Amino acid sequence: MGRKFNVRKEAMQKTMLKKSKVYSKYGKELYVCAKKGGTNVDSNLELKHLIQKAKSDDVPVDVINRNIKKAEEGTGEDYVPVRYEGFGPGGTGIIVDTLTDNVNRTVAEVRSCFTKANCKLGVNGSVEHAYNHLSYVSIKGLDAETALETLLMEDIDINDIEEDDGVIEIEADGYTMNTVQKALEDAGATIVDSEKGWYPMDYITLAAEDQEMFDRLIDTLNDLEDVQDIYHNAKLDD
Repeated sequence: MGRKFNVRKEAMQKTMLKKSKVYSKYGKELYVCAKKGGTNVDSNLELKHLIQKAKSDDVPVDVINRNIKKAEEGTGEDYVPVRYEGFGPGGTGIIVDTLTDNVNRTVAEVRSCFTKANCKLGVNGSVEHAYNHLSYVSIKGLDAETALETLLMEDIDINDIEEDDGVIEIEADGYTMNTVQKALEDAGATIVDSEKGWYPMDYITLAAEDQEMFDRLIDTLNDLEDVQDIYHNAKLDD
């Protein structure tokens, strides 16, 4: 991918979950997506793209099919998405996205992680306002001009588009990722990669003592079963 695109995408500072949680993370997302929009990938494009992403992250087909079947049969738990926003060491802003079947348990566990790090949760919007919700889609099979024209014809606004070694890279609003992918696929493009998330507008460089506590906070949050994704604005060393 192009250097400009990569710099932007990596700047999201999304903290990936430990590998041991990947199957559980995708399992919940697949179940919720299939239950909400149906199990037919032709009509539920969000599910279609989520399956593709799960496979690219080496999630076994059995795990994918099992969770979709649970949604179809209505035999799984009723998970709800809940977002928590808090202030970490050094004044960092942290967004924690969860899927939970017990909100009281989850909020207590998330609050405990912040408390142990001498930090605290904020109210809704206290951190999110300092982030942009963006999506990034990479495709092959179309040139940049055709891709742009395709999206404009569908009244889809984009922030940026560039081409690098035959791969077209598009930045758009985070809530339009599925719409962008569908329009480009309908035009004959192949999706190479896609990602959406919360990108901080500014970053905070942590002092050494804050860095240690920050790492500990992120680790304890990642250990929580209900946590799906964590976003932050800490500028970390490589």
